[in-house]
Parts: sequence; C-alpha cells; structure tokens
Amino acid sequence: MSSSSSSSSSSSVPPWNVHRLPRADDSVVLVTGGNAGIGYFVAEQLSATGATVILGSRSPEKAEAAMAAIRERVPDARVRALRLDLADLSSLRSAVDSLGSARLDAVVHNAGVALDDPPRQETGDGHELMFGTNHLGHFALTRWLMPLLSAAPAARVVTVGSFAAKSERLDLDDLESRQDYRPKRTYGRSKLAQMYFGLELDRRLRAAGSSVASVVVHPGGALDSLTPPRPPVHARTTAARLRATPAGLLVQGKHAGARPAVRAVLDPAVRGGQLWGPRVFGLRGRPRLEPMWSQLADTAVAERLWDASCELADVDFGVVRG
Repeated sequence: MSSSSSSSSSSSVPPWNVHRLPRADDSVVLVTGGNAGIGYFVAEQLSATGATVILGSRSPEKAEAAMAAIRERVPDARVRALRLDLADLSSLRSAVDSLGSARLDAVVHNAGVALDDPPRQETGDGHELMFGTNHLGHFALTRWLMPLLSAAPAARVVTVGSFAAKSERLDLDDLESRQDYRPKRTYGRSKLAQMYFGLELDRRLRAAGSSVASVVVHPGGALDSLTPPRPPVHARTTAARLRATPAGLLVQGKHAGARPAVRAVLDPAVRGGQLWGPRVFGLRGRPRLEPMWSQLADTAVAERLWDASCELADVDFGVVRG
C-alpha cells in the first residue's frame, strides 16, 4: 500500500499477476459483506497474502461459514468476524469500537442490498433500504473508521461500485426514491452514490493532507454460475456451469469480479481518486485503470451528495489528518 497522488505510475512497476499477489503480512483489512459473493472472494484472496482480514457481516453464522471456507483454502489464514449492520446507522460507531485493532490498513466497502421487486422498503432509520445500506451505511462507517485508517502509514478506502451504475444519474431531489421507486434503478443509483462518495472522499483527503487514499472499483459482470464452488458459502451445479459457459465470453465469476478490489488494496501503483475495473469492455478480465465515467467527473453533484449524506446519516464528517 502506498500514499496517493492523482497520476498513475503503473507503467513503471512489474505487471500485476492476479495469481501471484504480493505479501501483506502486517496489514489489517476490513471487508464489509465478506461472508458471501464478491466480498467473500476479496477476503479469501487477501487472506492468502498473509493479511489479517476482518469479515464485516450482519450474520455471525454466515461469517463463521465463510471463515471455515477461507481456512479450507488458506490453512494459515488470519481471519475473524465483526458484527456489522450497515442498515442500522446508530450501531456503526460501537461496531468500530469493537474492532480491537489500533489501525486499519484498508477497508473494502463491498456489502450491498439489491432488491428486484417492489414494494419500496426502508431501514429502521427510515431510509430507503438500498440507498440507506449501500451508500449511507458505508458513508457513516467511513466516518467512524477514519481515526484507525489515519493511524496506518498509507491506508486505503476501496469502494466497490457497480457496472449497473454506469447508465444511471442521481436525482439529488429524490435520493431516497420517494417520488419514483423502481428497484433496479434505485439499486444502480445507490451504487453510483457510493462511487461519487469514494471520489469525493479522496478529494477531501488530499485537501486535508491525509495519508489515506480512496479508490473506486467495480467488478464488471460477475455471475454466480461462473463462480467456483466454495461450500457452504457458494455451491454450483454442473448444469448451471454448463448453461453459463457461453456467458463466460462476456462476463466472469465473482472470484474474478473481486480482483479489482484486491488490486486496489495491494498494488502500490494504484492511486487515490482512480477508477479500476475489468479489462475487457469493463465486464471481464484482469483489473485495469479505467477512464473516469462522465457523470462521476461532475464534482458539483459529488459535493451536493456529500452534504446531503452528512445530514441524512447524521454525521459530522471531518477528515482526520494522517
């Protein structure tokens, strides 16, 4: 991990090999939603580097199953669980207090809720469920993690966006989809909000002279049916694998979808304020630095979203110098 700047020096370092990751024995990384899906594979791949990996999960049972699956693949894995409910904003400060670590070298904001059908649902705090969990939960969590991140030499905040956000635009007058709720669009907008946050956070970290860097990534197209089995976390039938084989020309499994986030945690060539995704059409392949999406370059939207998020999450987001 290294401190950030706005330029990339990726041409001056050896090619990145997703199968031969650098060691990170002294690092401590929190992965939200690390018990399933892409988050599980982020945690598994980071565990293989020697990093201490903390799985943030609402379910202790699912976290235990994920840790067992990781240890099956990485016998000497240093992995533990943290009870974390991003939909309950008032619980996040105490969750961070219970981390039991003097510093945090990286957090991967991966956890997410995706609903396919109406009706609109809300968190206990009264926020639309996807926006409240995916965006506001991670926004508030970062606020409480900032002292631990600033205590590390060059920590990284890695926000996992979504390719589904690329075709979306935020409605700043209806962030919580109270006027017009369409589940898939609301999900895409919640992920877009996360991505705006990750980029705006880096700008504010730079302005504060912080050593913490914020990077945005997305997994491309990542399907369960193309994902290798990890019982009991993920099972895949032969029939499902065969049906998905043609899709493998365009998209990939969740183990591959995890790789941009893993690279953003580990690669010294990655810089704050960058966007990383899969190499082939942004959908599959090795992680690469991606051109910034046009809507994400709109800093005025990012600033308005930041101010609204502070109010909605009820946090005073001062950036701590590192």
